[in-house]
Amino acid sequence: MRVISGKYKGKKLDGFNIDGTRPTMDRVKESLFGMIQGYLKDSVSLDLFAGSGALGIEALSEYGMKCYFVDASIEAIKVLKKNTASIENVYIYHSDFREALLNFSKQKIKFNIIFLDPPYKMHLISEALDLIIKYDLLASDGIVICEAEDEVIKTNLLNIKSKKYGDTNINIYKKEK
Repeated sequence: MRVISGKYKGKKLDGFNIDGTRPTMDRVKESLFGMIQGYLKDSVSLDLFAGSGALGIEALSEYGMKCYFVDASIEAIKVLKKNTASIENVYIYHSDFREALLNFSKQKIKFNIIFLDPPYKMHLISEALDLIIKYDLLASDGIVICEAEDEVIKTNLLNIKSKKYGDTNINIYKKEK
């Protein structure tokens, strides 16, 4: 696994074999970052269910300002720390996603980009989206990128783009104006 573009292009990332994770395939990641190119520069990102941190690191590589990484797995946190050791403006939290979202709300943090890529079989995207809306964590021009297999996603956010790659579905949401 490597960073596919930007200032960290080619950086090797560990974590392909973290228990319970499924890294985003390079072709999916390349297409996804092509779709959100206009949102990346100077962005504040959240990589919820971060695993190896590949999505958040890619956002930072494309000149994002800072990225918050959250994962409940201590194994994932160790890999995240290793993968981000030479990268600035990284904030890593070992936490349940619900607790992390509440804490970000209390800190009044707003995100331009939120990556939601939980383990497929847990069906957590709708719950995470509800909390993001409830805690008002998305910047007015922000987007949420959801990666899922067959999950039915229920949200009041506007779906601005959907794409299917094999058994992977990418949905991008934003606030309605």
